[in-house]
Amino acid sequence: MHKNFKIIIWIAVLVLGVSAVSAIALNRGESISTMWFITAALCIYAIAYRFYAAWIAATVLVIDETRATPAERLDNGRDFIPTNKWVVFGHHFAAIAGPGPLVGPTLAAQFGYLPGTLWILIGAVLGGAVQDMVTLFFSTRRNARSLGQMARDEIGPIGGAAALIGTFLIMIILIAVLGLVVVNAMKHSPWATSTVAATIPIAMIVGFYMRNFRPGRVLEASTLGVVLLLLAVAGGGWIEHNESLRGLFDHEGLTLAWVIIAYGFAAAVMPVWLLLAPRDYLSTFVKLGTVTLLAVAIIILQPHIHMPALTQFTDGSGPIFGGKLFPFVFITIACGAISGFHALISSGTTPKLLANERDIRMIGYGAMLLESFVAIMAMIAATVLEPGVFFAINSPAGVVGKEAIDAVAKINSWGFAVSVEQMNQLAKDMGESSLFARTGGAPSLAVGMASIFGNAFGKSMLALWYHFAIMFEAIFILTTLDAGTRVGRFMLQDMLGNIWPKMGRTSWMPSVIFTSALVVAGWGYFLYIGVIDPNGGVNILWPLFGIANQMLAAIALCVATGILVKSGKSKYAWITGLPLVWLVIVTSTAAWQKIFSDDIRVGFLAAANDLAIKLAAGVLPPEKAAVAPQLIFNQQLDAYLTMFFVAVLWVVIIDMLYVTYKYLAGKPVLPLTEVSREPSRLVENWVRD
Repeated sequence: MHKNFKIIIWIAVLVLGVSAVSAIALNRGESISTMWFITAALCIYAIAYRFYAAWIAATVLVIDETRATPAERLDNGRDFIPTNKWVVFGHHFAAIAGPGPLVGPTLAAQFGYLPGTLWILIGAVLGGAVQDMVTLFFSTRRNARSLGQMARDEIGPIGGAAALIGTFLIMIILIAVLGLVVVNAMKHSPWATSTVAATIPIAMIVGFYMRNFRPGRVLEASTLGVVLLLLAVAGGGWIEHNESLRGLFDHEGLTLAWVIIAYGFAAAVMPVWLLLAPRDYLSTFVKLGTVTLLAVAIIILQPHIHMPALTQFTDGSGPIFGGKLFPFVFITIACGAISGFHALISSGTTPKLLANERDIRMIGYGAMLLESFVAIMAMIAATVLEPGVFFAINSPAGVVGKEAIDAVAKINSWGFAVSVEQMNQLAKDMGESSLFARTGGAPSLAVGMASIFGNAFGKSMLALWYHFAIMFEAIFILTTLDAGTRVGRFMLQDMLGNIWPKMGRTSWMPSVIFTSALVVAGWGYFLYIGVIDPNGGVNILWPLFGIANQMLAAIALCVATGILVKSGKSKYAWITGLPLVWLVIVTSTAAWQKIFSDDIRVGFLAAANDLAIKLAAGVLPPEKAAVAPQLIFNQQLDAYLTMFFVAVLWVVIIDMLYVTYKYLAGKPVLPLTEVSREPSRLVENWVRD
């Protein structure tokens, strides 16, 4: 009877999920309730985690909870530390959940709500969560080796070298873009800056509390951290309105960039228990608390989506970014569906903290589902806005015009109603001087979140909710930046260790300092260039960010597929092979278009050539002519980097296919580098439970 009851429950979940997805996909011409989005997401996630993820963990990976992990065998109190599973989950989620699940869905809403929503749901359960879990498992079985090093060890020197260099350079670009986004979010915002800054000493207090003062008392430490975080948020609002203090946290972008560069170096050098793990763990409370509050507000209000399922901009004529629905919706939404950056975390910091293999499904697959839910929340927050308001906030002045009346006329000509008075009142409600042409996705997402919170908990607090949302986004991004810097350090140590073995020792202090400085200098340079770019460097680097991120995911799936084949599990290779094929098609198509398209809104080289011709003809206004050489260089640099990343991806793919052919043909291949099994000797219940 008990078994039959479970079957009935899961059939009901399946039917409810299918009904919700059908309502989202088939609705046309009428507004649709946001409850269908939440219902579809929760049902799909529950079924995928309970059945698909459990089957992969038990049958394909064959997880062994009695086997000692690298955190136990190599425990050194600095990088390898057996850590409570909930702390690891918090750290892992905080590290992977950067700007992608917030900004990507918001930008992709220019195509309508349907394409992005379906990609978030399907891509996460079949691609992103699978990538994260299998990468975490394979790295754990290989002494927490990085993705690039696993490629070199398992596939071969050619593909491995390409993967090592390619993933490292992609990582540098990703971190630079993350840094640029957080600088723009914190610039001249004392509230956000002071709150984010406060999380650093709070994290160190919690780290000391759990390690030295009250070891294992996770609940006590969590309570302390959450209380201090709430006080920091409240204190940020007080600082915002205190004229004598706000100046201490009101800074230009360049000043904040130098501070973030210094913080990145400190996060990479300091012991993981002191800053990185507790800070990310506490930031997770802010993230999860805000997303949960947003979900509760949506359930209370049950607002309707105002954006149509599909807009006329699916043909590539969109005002926010150029490019057709395929492939650019899959490039714009990376995190939240599938993200290569996650593979670097799953093979970088997380395996060094994992105390038991049984937690791999929860941390690897589960954290990705949670991030996907964040992306769904972001899509809802963006699309509950009136389409006219959404496009007024996100459309660049160069497309709709610098003057408010011109922008309104242009947007109304697209069939989306909006007025100058409406936008002025909205800006006043949010405590801003203007919301026109606030491109990048973050401001419109904050307006959407503030509108939902305000309608649910009090419209008189709209300005408070708006600035809280901006702060929430900044924390989301910064936690990914610090973890990414540490992973970049591990990657560089792996590479240098092939030349000088001592440099490969992740806890040897001279190596730690040297490699951390190189990594921070690398992404710090691109961050500096982006910050001083008068046109906003993120506008040029974001397309490269999306393509590089998805190519990195393809490399991770390529390595995982090769290991599965070499492990004698060829019949299961489809679980990573199918999403790999899809990503190769998407990224190769997008890269080709970004390099060679004649459309100046799509092609990097076309845009550079068009600007160069206008500069030579002297038709550019003086302010744009002054920065034109730098903009031309940035576009060309993007094109060449994209070419390099495509070459790296195909080298890894060809090498993997060659290794697969040799193995299936019975020819010798590199041996598996999985370490020998040792039984776990951990007995402290607090470590895992």
